[in-house]
Amino acid sequence: MDWLRARGLATRMMLSFSLLIAVIGVTVWLVARLIGPADFSRRMMGGGRGDMMGRAGDTQAQELDEVFREASGTALAVALLIAAVLAVVLSLLLARRVARSLGKLQDAAHRVSDGDYASRVDAPGMGREFDELAESFNRMSARLEESEQLRQRMIGDVAHELRTPIATLTGYLEALEDGVAELTPETVAMLRAQGARLTRLSEDLSAASRAEGSAARLERERRDPVDLLRLAQAAARERAAEAGVALEVSAAEGLPAVDIDPERIAQVLGNLVDNALRHTPAGGTVTLGARRDDAGVALVVADTGVGIAPEHLPHVFERFYRADTARDRASGGSGVGLSIVAALVAAHGGSVRADSGGVGRGATFTVTLPATPV
Repeated sequence: MDWLRARGLATRMMLSFSLLIAVIGVTVWLVARLIGPADFSRRMMGGGRGDMMGRAGDTQAQELDEVFREASGTALAVALLIAAVLAVVLSLLLARRVARSLGKLQDAAHRVSDGDYASRVDAPGMGREFDELAESFNRMSARLEESEQLRQRMIGDVAHELRTPIATLTGYLEALEDGVAELTPETVAMLRAQGARLTRLSEDLSAASRAEGSAARLERERRDPVDLLRLAQAAARERAAEAGVALEVSAAEGLPAVDIDPERIAQVLGNLVDNALRHTPAGGTVTLGARRDDAGVALVVADTGVGIAPEHLPHVFERFYRADTARDRASGGSGVGLSIVAALVAAHGGSVRADSGGVGRGATFTVTLPATPV
């Protein structure tokens, strides 16, 4: 049964038609054996030919041939009629089985088109093609359901992120109009800060959307992993100096090249370094490293900062996710930088993970990229 389930629809149809032909052949043979001789005897006895054995040889042979033809024709007609009925029945059963399987898939497709992304279909067992179609449909439904949940969560998160700066701006503008507040340098600085926060949020959301759709637009080049780390170090050196954080590169030499889009990976490393600098107090260290990995080359950004509690680690790459200590709003992040990292790394066929010994024990982010074959 497992062997048959693994076969394709064409094989199953061929087997079905072969079975149908075999049934027709057996039916014709059985009917001819059972009905033919009996009908022949009935015609011999009932047609007044019982004394045929006493007649002349030529006449006897002619009449025997006539009786045999009549009996054979009747048996063959009955056999073909029964075989035709069986063929129709078997064809209807096969057609109903196929229609039932397609009907379930059609009903599920209609439910998905109506917004019910939780719809799934069972493998119909009608061949490899049908099973793969059902599996593909279920994967599509799961992706749509996940996207819809992400969309709803993102709308709520964006609304939440916009509420505070908009409320602040609106409140101060109304206070200025009513004469309750004065336009002091401190007020202007605060209004600019809220405007900058809105601008940063808009830019980060735009970057996240581009990152998630970037797989087909990567302009890949062979690059040395250590060169990528040194460029990231150079780009963030001033920010690290302002924060009083040491920014170091520690990587093994002779690593295989990686086939990447330099601009996108620079964005990945830049986001990881910015995240590390935000959460590392003055006097701490952020280290950029690279090493061989079973899946290729691992690029590592490690810090000695505030760390991440274990319950938050599985969620740090989700949009707008913040832990109370490791990713608070006071740090200045919009909450989408790490989701951009995850999307860009996935577009390169790699993976990213976060590790931490807990609060106050720093964090390590590891990006694994496929190595370029030599």
